[in-house]
Amino acid sequence: EKLGSSQIPLFLLGGILTNTSPTIPPVLLVSCREMRRLRWAMDGGGFWELDLETPATMEGTARPFAAPPRPGEGDPSRCHGPLLVPLGLSRGPRLSRAKQLDFMCRFMASPLVPSFSGPGNGGPGLVLHHADIIHLRESWSAALMEQFHLQKFVSCVKKQAAEAIESSTGGNKAVSWIRSMVRSALEAYHLGFGTEFFVTPESSVLVEAYGDAKDRKSYRSKAVFNQKFPQHNLTLEAASPGLFVDKHGTYWDVPLSMAVDFSSTSSDSGPSYHLCLQHNNGQPKNFYNGQSSEVPPALLPGFCAKAAFSIKKNVDIWRKKGGKIKMVQPYDVFLSDPRISASGTIGSVLSAFQGDNSTSLTVENELQRFRAVGLHFPQRRASIFADSFASVSCTMQHGNFQKLFLDLTRLHARLDFPSATTFLAGSARLVKDFYHSQKPDPDAIHAVCPDITLSVQQQIVGPISFRVESKIVLDSKNPNRLAHLEEPIFALEYAMQVLGSARATAWYSPKRQEAMVELRFFES
Repeated sequence: EKLGSSQIPLFLLGGILTNTSPTIPPVLLVSCREMRRLRWAMDGGGFWELDLETPATMEGTARPFAAPPRPGEGDPSRCHGPLLVPLGLSRGPRLSRAKQLDFMCRFMASPLVPSFSGPGNGGPGLVLHHADIIHLRESWSAALMEQFHLQKFVSCVKKQAAEAIESSTGGNKAVSWIRSMVRSALEAYHLGFGTEFFVTPESSVLVEAYGDAKDRKSYRSKAVFNQKFPQHNLTLEAASPGLFVDKHGTYWDVPLSMAVDFSSTSSDSGPSYHLCLQHNNGQPKNFYNGQSSEVPPALLPGFCAKAAFSIKKNVDIWRKKGGKIKMVQPYDVFLSDPRISASGTIGSVLSAFQGDNSTSLTVENELQRFRAVGLHFPQRRASIFADSFASVSCTMQHGNFQKLFLDLTRLHARLDFPSATTFLAGSARLVKDFYHSQKPDPDAIHAVCPDITLSVQQQIVGPISFRVESKIVLDSKNPNRLAHLEEPIFALEYAMQVLGSARATAWYSPKRQEAMVELRFFES
């Protein structure tokens, strides 16, 4: 049922190895934990803040952080700064965007992979991606990433063609038109370069540099060192600039971001722990307009250290082993058993801040009674906070994902309690209100309500399934609407049966106006 080895079994790649073994890139034989995708409810246990896939840049990832609420959003203790989030940086090595694009080009007949990032949030619009990976040696590879901005190309063509036609006469019009087309194509074309070197089979160094869609003279760069231990992952990362995203979908650039992440490998049940050291340097800027006003406190220059410990327990309430069609491989081996299962996670986090990122945490607030337990040292510009968290989830699946039609229906629901102190303080406030026969405080009600996430997946035909996920927000201040959906994400998924458990996912987020195609492996 579960993969016991850290390597992808060869039988999962058998179909490809049989036909195209000379062109199989060694990157496919990487650890399973390198393959986990990061946006959906069931990723990483659903609670840790992992890097998000994003079409905003060529590199394809952004690091999430907790930002203060916008006016009218309620209790800031649930999302203020990085203090109440279990861990701002907690992720193992990932399959780089260049490797994803190279895989889709070689084995999915997709030389051009589209993405969309709305201009309202600083995105380049509709973009086509391509990447080629060249294996210089067995342990050394180089990547060439290419981007073509279609919307930018069209707008440049219109502008330059109009200028060329007005300034030329007779036969020069055709020449001017061609020149404007070439200039527009060059303006919309961006390159990126990367190289990865495996020092040992368990350690690697990745260096990437790629063009900035907003400024052709600027480049974004990143260096990552990964070390895999038998039971741990170590990641050292430096990015200039580092791309961050808050829960509203707003992107921020930090001139220099460096992080060290040491974490235990994920397991179905049992304890796990994470340690993160992060340093931001320079004045953050809004990715869209380049402004430095209203910068979130978590991104200000300073040093941050976080340590988290959690215990997770998975329980199979019901699982049906039989009923499968013999001699027919499921489209996804991890989604082949009808079942009802539940899981629970409880843990604690300790956070320490030193620098400008700690000064804003002492701002007085009418809801400060809901804040985490902590100490602040103004003279040393340092703060220490501690809190606990919990999460409960339930998964129900019908079908074996073998038949051609409607053989998979999957429902996943998760309740997150991000702050124990917030929950206890809100509960105490509600008890006090009831005892004095007062109207319950809406903010106290919001403080005790969990964050709800719901995910539904339905097979349409063959390996193609439809998936939707959304957060459900309880609105205690609006008597006419008890709850509403927040940030739904829609996706079409194509299961690559020959790989056992792999899929190409094309998702769209209406709220953030983003769409992307990515690869996901070994999701259960």
